[in-house]
Amino acid sequence: MDVIVRPTPSLQGEIGALSSKNYTTRYLLTAALADGKSTIYYPAHSEDSDAMRRCIADLGAVLEEDDEKIVITGFGSHPRSVKELNVGNAGAVLRFLMAIASLCPDVTFVNTYPDSLGKRPHDDLIDALGQLGVKVDHREGKLPIRIQGGQAKGGKIQVSGSVSSQYLSALLFLTPLLEKDSEIEVLHDLKSKVVVGQTLEVLQEAGIVIHASDDYMSFRVPGRQSYQPRTYTVQGDYPGSAAVLAAAAVTNSDVTIHRLKEQSKQGERAIVDVLRMMEVPLTHENDTVVVKGNGRLKAIEFDGDAATDAVLAMVAAAVFAEGTSRFYNVENLRYKECDRITDYLNELSKAGARVEERQAEIIVHGRPEGVEGGVEINAHFDHRVIMALTVVGLRAQKPLLIKDAHHVAKSYPQYFDHLTTLGASVEWVK
Repeated sequence: MDVIVRPTPSLQGEIGALSSKNYTTRYLLTAALADGKSTIYYPAHSEDSDAMRRCIADLGAVLEEDDEKIVITGFGSHPRSVKELNVGNAGAVLRFLMAIASLCPDVTFVNTYPDSLGKRPHDDLIDALGQLGVKVDHREGKLPIRIQGGQAKGGKIQVSGSVSSQYLSALLFLTPLLEKDSEIEVLHDLKSKVVVGQTLEVLQEAGIVIHASDDYMSFRVPGRQSYQPRTYTVQGDYPGSAAVLAAAAVTNSDVTIHRLKEQSKQGERAIVDVLRMMEVPLTHENDTVVVKGNGRLKAIEFDGDAATDAVLAMVAAAVFAEGTSRFYNVENLRYKECDRITDYLNELSKAGARVEERQAEIIVHGRPEGVEGGVEINAHFDHRVIMALTVVGLRAQKPLLIKDAHHVAKSYPQYFDHLTTLGASVEWVK
């Protein structure tokens, strides 16, 4: 389905942040890898987290869920033998489970999104699993991918971090369960180090011991460990909330978002600091952010590597800032559900924004007077692009029609409901 976003001069009201997708998927996995029952309070419901639910159930976990929590009886280090797993369009879920599938004799990950996840490469993780003795059949690093496991023992592993930190996180979930101790060396640069910190935080909560260097470029992982059953509480999600905060920043607003932890390890927490740098009036106290936007913003320069999933929302805000903004160190945006630099900037240009791209940079020449709009936008089946383009539509002079906007459900199914609650003029159309 498509959505029409009409110019909306003001937003007002309160919402609770949805639960973090990143933490939910990690807690679901650690609960599945434990022997016994774990409880997760306030788990996220999105296409990604639901893909993890579905796959760990296929691998033998038992899930019981109500409106507040999910109770998971895990399979420990012995997942059920299955022939196929379908992660949908969830890249992180695929990569984490490719590692865990090496505990199984023979699993094929099928390709149901050939135009999105099916185009994304996973060579660096495939190479690392090969070093553990895992046989992987693939199509030039892409889905479908067949894992023939059961032989991994641990040892020395090298993995590139230059494309994604998810390959490293996948190995960190797997190696504690192996017979031998492991040493993991990260080659080249490591993208999104903050997200590795989230993985290590969750592993520690699950009773797993990992010795990490200060720069996260090398790890010692004792083998023969066991994940412990635990009770987890999922914190609010900054990546999704970034788009709502940006929407409040570019309009006349009085918007409150609850459940945004001030000391969170989510790198996208930087959206609060970035909006402050843009001179947006806001407060962040007692895990609550209040934005009283006046539509006036100042241009900034920002290193986006630690806040990857909030950069598109920041760029959307910068479209209306006074001056030229620069977002650098963001090349890994090119390797997401779509090329979030070229594809996103092409659509922004259609709407009337003045933007330029470099290989690892986004340049935005702000238009405080607003953009023309009045066009049809291709969101490239990408939830982050959909959310960010919606922000632009609120300040356009004419409505934007965003194609296939239902793909926002990948991470934030309630996104348009929340915006409507705050007064945004959006309409679903077939």
